[in-house]
Amino acid sequence: MNESDESGKGWKKLREILIEPKVDEEALNQALETASARQAPPVLWLLGKTQSGKTSLIRALTGSSDAEIGNGFRPCTKTARFYDFPAEAPVVRFLDTRGLGEVDYDPGNDIDYCESQAHLVIAVMKASDVRQDAVFDVLRAIRKRHPGWAVLVVQTCLHELYPPDGDHPSPYPFDQENWSRQVPADLGRALLDQRERLGKLAGDGPLLWVPVDFTLPEDGYQPVYYGLDALWTAIETVSSFGLQTLLREDPDVKSAYSRAAHPHIMGYTLAAATVGALPVVDMALVPALQVKLLHTLAALYKLSWNARTSSEFFGLLGVSFAAGYGLRWAGRGLIKLIPVWGQTVGAVWGATTSGAITFALGKSACFYLEQKGKGITVDAEALRKVYADALSRGRRLSPLQEQAAESSRADTDKDQTS
Repeated sequence: MNESDESGKGWKKLREILIEPKVDEEALNQALETASARQAPPVLWLLGKTQSGKTSLIRALTGSSDAEIGNGFRPCTKTARFYDFPAEAPVVRFLDTRGLGEVDYDPGNDIDYCESQAHLVIAVMKASDVRQDAVFDVLRAIRKRHPGWAVLVVQTCLHELYPPDGDHPSPYPFDQENWSRQVPADLGRALLDQRERLGKLAGDGPLLWVPVDFTLPEDGYQPVYYGLDALWTAIETVSSFGLQTLLREDPDVKSAYSRAAHPHIMGYTLAAATVGALPVVDMALVPALQVKLLHTLAALYKLSWNARTSSEFFGLLGVSFAAGYGLRWAGRGLIKLIPVWGQTVGAVWGATTSGAITFALGKSACFYLEQKGKGITVDAEALRKVYADALSRGRRLSPLQEQAAESSRADTDKDQTS
């Protein structure tokens, strides 16, 4: 099959699947299952007593509401549960071990299960709660079995130890050596006491302490997510899965809709990259992911993605988008024909182009939907610039996409030899 045939196939697929706003549920489910099986999201294991602030931590990292988190948890053992975010195309999984410190609760089975799943251990403890022995015992046991594992301890609810009418210490002092002199005395003593009680853990894995105070606007403390930047710094220091890139929109983006949309775009981008690394099947599955992403974004903006919306959006993007989409099929098809080299480079090509186009579609759709929501006529040139900039940015996400390609390629090789 020559290049023009492949390009024509890409354009036909574009017209059949992207211009037509109906989601191919069968292809979508197959794509999501394939992506999840080949590139599972990183798992953050949250250890802590009830009311220690684990839900507030998830809310701060994801932007989800308490109700969304509560309804989104699913059981994985009798007393452990997990929360995928975003739900359909997750970029992170939170694993919560409930009941630590409660009477008649033996955490052994839960600990064994969670230990086999986790990529990062985060212990969450209220600063004013001196009874943390149950949490400490689990941390010591984990590090004895896994001496190289990083442990992140998040000390929460700082305001409970402020003096009357007290407020957050500003600027955030806990990343400085003499922080204890810059905070209320009761708070400083409590934070240091927890650290002394835990003591030195076995092994050489890093142990980081991060005091935070994640409150609600009605509580009257500003900022609401006090210490969030320090928490992100700690997570990025002890892990390598780029969680901040996956969950946080650029700081200069002011739109709350765009910030909420970003992790959904990243979830579908990584799923498309994973599926795009596979031969043949990506031509059916990647577009299904892209259509679902557009529907998801429209729902976030409280709009609908219908035939009229789809036709206008892709019409504004113009023929340059259509040509690029067609060439993606042509390039992928030609590279696949080259023995051995085509399997390796073809996987990276498929992952990178599928991921970059999905990312660009998501970002440009956000621009389009935001303008439509405000009743503003969408400028075609501005939309195309957003798409082009996002496509370039999407290509720079290649380390994440190449991980997806490597995972898919390894699984494909395994399937072929089994």
